[in-house]
Amino acid sequence: MIVDKAIYARGTRRDIEGDISDAFDLARQDGDCFLWIGMFEPDEAEFELVRDELELHPLAAEDAVSAHQRPKLERYDDTLFIVLKTLTYIDATSDIEVGEIMLFLGRDFAVTVRHGAGNPLGPARGRLEESPELLQHGAAAVLYAVCDEVVDRYGLVAHEVEVDIIGLERAVFDPGARDVTADIYSLKREVLEFRGAEDPLVPVMQEIVKGRVPECGSTREYFRDVLDHLLRVDEQVDAHNELLNSVLNAHLALLGKRQNEDMRKISAWAAIIAVPTAIAGIYGMNFDHMPELHWTFGYPLVLGVMAVICVLLFRRLRRSGWL
Repeated sequence: MIVDKAIYARGTRRDIEGDISDAFDLARQDGDCFLWIGMFEPDEAEFELVRDELELHPLAAEDAVSAHQRPKLERYDDTLFIVLKTLTYIDATSDIEVGEIMLFLGRDFAVTVRHGAGNPLGPARGRLEESPELLQHGAAAVLYAVCDEVVDRYGLVAHEVEVDIIGLERAVFDPGARDVTADIYSLKREVLEFRGAEDPLVPVMQEIVKGRVPECGSTREYFRDVLDHLLRVDEQVDAHNELLNSVLNAHLALLGKRQNEDMRKISAWAAIIAVPTAIAGIYGMNFDHMPELHWTFGYPLVLGVMAVICVLLFRRLRRSGWL
């Protein structure tokens, strides 16, 4: 559905009432202007009206409706088609929810198609409308505002992921911690999904900054700022991935160490128990001639010997770190 539509001329907004085509034709007669239509998860019938009105390429229109595209920039005749991945951090589950924004950018129009609940474009439109000097750059200003909003959200999500990693580090090195292997792998999957959203966007921004997209020529300075932020996020995501690998290796090493300690303790107690078991087994045999067998103090003497040997073994094993 269409969530917002407006015509921007000379840095001011003009709301559209009624037919979009008629309003746009009238605005063109007054001078330079551009149309911005914002849509949220449209179906084919809804998007067909916009596609026919602005003569969008059928293949790009199909991608906009079906979604599930990788971040990219493509040209169809005189129209640019840009795909961005949006990210939203879910506090309750520590998951990263991925959405998409498709933009059609022409000489005098911009169409944004959003999929997923994350990254609503209302704030981006509001900030743009508060900057008449930026609106003077035309439809390219819409692409900048959307990219800036998306990349800013990347930075927020990267911070939340860093907090989660710090929490996992503390859990790993806590002596009484539970096994967090599954949590580490889960967060690693989220980080890889994060990389799949931001990493392909880097070459898209670089193409714009290098001046290879004429439609954005007057806004290159703005996109350079977006690229700087994006590269910073890209470095953070790489660092998070490496840190998670280190945390996982440390966790597995500590688990192995704890298992070895448990085995050593079991072996130590088995050695202590083996002494009285062996002596009791020998004296339990039906022999007539045994040391001190008929002596009154023979029984307590054997118990005492058992106790002394067990205590000596316990102290020796405790000193060596096995208990």
